[in-house]
Amino acid sequence: MRIIVAAIGRLKGAETELSERYRKRAAQTGRQLGWRDVEIIEIRESRADDPAKRMLEESIALANVIPQGAAVVLLDSRGDNLDSEGFANQLAQWRGNDRPATVFIIGGADVLSPSLQDKASLRIAFGTATCPHQLVRAMLLAQVYRAATILTGHPYHRA
Repeated sequence: MRIIVAAIGRLKGAETELSERYRKRAAQTGRQLGWRDVEIIEIRESRADDPAKRMLEESIALANVIPQGAAVVLLDSRGDNLDSEGFANQLAQWRGNDRPATVFIIGGADVLSPSLQDKASLRIAFGTATCPHQLVRAMLLAQVYRAATILTGHPYHRA
């Protein structure tokens, strides 16, 4: 199974280093679970003046990177708050159901189109506060790594 993080915008600075550190750790640990890779796909922000057009352009670009049959997870401040074990168990379930990929979607400032939202298998939040997308990506990759350590029995996760 592939793990894909598809995000609107590019990371710069310290967030890039932190995200890449957790991406590499997750990819390495995930190999024991049959994960082929942990990939980041950055989608350029739309330059359209109209917010509705920006939302549509960004949603189309995100939808185009979702493999057929993938589980789609939207990062949404109104989503479910999963603990680390619940997050890990959900990834294990999708892997057990032979999903080819799990795609985590981090949208832009103008949210996502209803058609893309309808593709979601799950919506998750890291609390109710709105966080900068750069931090959300780092937090997501840290949780993917933590999930891999839980599923492999690695001592990194101590509940």
